[in-house]
Amino acid sequence: MVAMKGVLPDTTPMFVATVRLIPAGLLVLLVAAWQKRPQPNSWQGWGWIGLFAVVDATCFQGFLAQGLARTGAGLGSVIIDSQPIAVALMSSWLFKEVIGGIGWLGLALGIGGISLIGLPDEWFYQLWQSQSLAIAWSAEAFWQSGEVWMLLASLSMAIGTVLIPFISRHVDPVVATGWHMIIGGLPLMAIALWENPHPWQGITLWGWGNLAYATVFGSAISYGIFFYLASKGNLTSLSALTFLTPIFALSFGNLILGEQLSPLQWVGAGLTLMSIYLINQRDRLTIKLEQFFSIVKKAVASDQ
Repeated sequence: MVAMKGVLPDTTPMFVATVRLIPAGLLVLLVAAWQKRPQPNSWQGWGWIGLFAVVDATCFQGFLAQGLARTGAGLGSVIIDSQPIAVALMSSWLFKEVIGGIGWLGLALGIGGISLIGLPDEWFYQLWQSQSLAIAWSAEAFWQSGEVWMLLASLSMAIGTVLIPFISRHVDPVVATGWHMIIGGLPLMAIALWENPHPWQGITLWGWGNLAYATVFGSAISYGIFFYLASKGNLTSLSALTFLTPIFALSFGNLILGEQLSPLQWVGAGLTLMSIYLINQRDRLTIKLEQFFSIVKKAVASDQ
């Protein structure tokens, strides 16, 4: 997020999204070829890759780049990495993954945290003061909000994560990751060139370094590993591990870019991170709670 934010003043959001996808997809496919992973061999497999490309590449990276141009790297990262909340809900419905009481508590905290981050502070201040909530927030202002674009990106990534188990039934997950990045990057490249025929002209050497980092580490390596693991394990717990990302993004966004959050947004960020932790650790915490209540129950029984 910080690397992408650093280069956005020199080019367009769609070009940043394109560079983050297509070269990274080529790198993933080169690694897949070196590992002798099988290529798609059916129209059904290519169909799943196409759907994956639209949702998780075109929509996710397009929304992300648009949102990042309108909000901070740290705040954007917190919103993006709220996607485990949506993954948990969809996995519970599609794959019967058990959320449990602690998981639902985490989801509730997450909804509250995202509301504090994404909605205007004035709404909450007026609610606190028991005043009318008649705030003029036009449709134009709504789509100019970076937080709205980030929430759309988060939802797109969540849907893409849930698609992986279906895709891996027909295509190797690493190969699917590479192809979906290339295919999904093509519409973004077309938009970028339509907006500006030479979007690379203003990028400095430092900016190209930022793009290289975002492409290799932020896309090729992280995407390949994440979606490979998504094809193997519990989607809710795996996706919740991304709660580490906002911690780094908020820290480096503050240190490198001088970004600041409002007090309410800090509270929202804290609630969001807490919610993702509860979702990820719900099984372990449930066992500990059961052990605690068992000890208390035995202690009460012995006293009687």
